Amino acid sequence: MRIRFGFVSHTLSLWEAVPAKTLTFKRYSAMTKEEREEKLLEVTAKNLYHTKRALWFSRAAEIPLYRFSSSIVPLATHPEVAWDFVTPFKKDWKEIGDLVRAGGQRISFHPNQFTVFTSDKPHITENAVTDMVYHHKMLEAMGLEKEGFINIHIGGAYGDKTSALERFHQNIYEMPDEVRKRMTIENDDKTYTTSETLLAAEQAGIPVMFDYHHEMANPGKEDYESLLPRLFQTWSGTGYPPKVHISSPKSTEKYRAHADFVDPEYALPFLKACKKETDVLDVMIEAKEKDRALLQIVEDLSAIRGVKRVRGGEIEF
Repeated sequence: MRIRFGFVSHTLSLWEAVPAKTLTFKRYSAMTKEEREEKLLEVTAKNLYHTKRALWFSRAAEIPLYRFSSSIVPLATHPEVAWDFVTPFKKDWKEIGDLVRAGGQRISFHPNQFTVFTSDKPHITENAVTDMVYHHKMLEAMGLEKEGFINIHIGGAYGDKTSALERFHQNIYEMPDEVRKRMTIENDDKTYTTSETLLAAEQAGIPVMFDYHHEMANPGKEDYESLLPRLFQTWSGTGYPPKVHISSPKSTEKYRAHADFVDPEYALPFLKACKKETDVLDVMIEAKEKDRALLQIVEDLSAIRGVKRVRGGEIEF
């Protein structure tokens, strides 16, 4: 099995390569109109610049997967700010798309935990739609709207999973079709188990971004190994191999929190199970040390007899 690795947003191997500089609404409100416009442009320009640095680094290090920051554009979804973040930066967005295509990278977004479709409150669904559309607009600006995926969790149960899941299947259709078609869903560490997420995904025709750490923190009644064929099948028709998330618990007491690096002994049983079901696996590393954690787990796994490193961020397992 060939395993291709990726990391999330910040490139810690580079100085200040954090594409998530922020601007609070409170600070924005205290500015003059001219200052506001200037600051929005300034912060966005910095985030786009650091995104390009991350992509250049990934290309040089032969890392085939990358997750964009959701915070590239400050206050993009705030109802009192909503601004045109595409036109002033057309050249930059296009350059990012060109970098991705030239490097043959697989890219994605992962909106925050408030982007959910299970609530019975219309304004929460409206906010979720707004956030998904924002992410899709960035993909469009990069020319990657047919390639990138936007991954979210199902959301809260609100005391009744059955009703919440019914709302999920209704509310996702509040999104434009082109946005919904780029959506993936992930099993979480507290509420929706792998089997529950899989059933929802199969019903809606959505790929599952299986998270191994979440499965260990929130196991369902069915063994995840028995579900892998169906989980991976949800990716058929997308043009991409199955993609999963791997991280390690910070400690026994803080099991749900991500550790700085990925413990290879923790990940190995899962990778061995995947090997029985697919020839290619894309793995997003979710660890505090970001790209450093990715390069370390590749080193660790490559040291195992029978495992071969074929590129900077890719192994034959």
